[in-house]
Amino acid sequence: MAGGIREHHGEELQENHEINVTPFIDVMLVLLIIFMVAAPLSTVDVNVDLPASSAKPAQRPEEPLYLTVQSDLTLNLGNDPVAREQLAAKLDTVTGGNKETRIFLRADKAVDYGQFMEVMNLLRNSGYLKIALVGLETLPGAASPAAEPAGQPAVPAPATPGVSP
Repeated sequence: MAGGIREHHGEELQENHEINVTPFIDVMLVLLIIFMVAAPLSTVDVNVDLPASSAKPAQRPEEPLYLTVQSDLTLNLGNDPVAREQLAAKLDTVTGGNKETRIFLRADKAVDYGQFMEVMNLLRNSGYLKIALVGLETLPGAASPAAEPAGQPAVPAPATPGVSP
C-alpha cells in the first residue's frame, strides 16, 4: 500500500517502507506498446512482382540469403542494393566465404530471361553453385496470381530445392 492513515497526530511522520510500483508498471506498459507498434515498421522488404510456381516448396533455412533482380535490373542482396561488379565480394562478406551457402534468387516478372541468366552466371562465376529459384506459391486448382487483385500480394516461397550446373 502506497499511503497509510496516520493513527497519531504528532509532529513526526512515520516512514513508509513499501515501494509504489504503479508508475513503474505504467512506464513498462507504454514501452511495450511503443515496441509493439515499432517492430513491424522496422522490417523492410524489397518490393518485387514474382512469377508463380506450382512446384512443392523446399524447406527454408532459418535465415535465407535472397538475391533480388528488380524490374529495372538492379540487384539487392537481402535488403541492400549491390552493384553487379561488387556482387562476388559482397556475397563473400555476407556468407563468410562459404561457397556452399544456398542463394535464393528471385526476379521480377518483367526481367528478361537473358538478364536473369546473366545474374545466375555472375553467381556461378563467383563460386556459388547452390541456387534456389523463388516464385509465388499457388495451390493446385487455384486461380493464378495474375487473376488476383493487385492489392493482395502473394507469399514468396522457394520454388525449387536448388539448381546447380
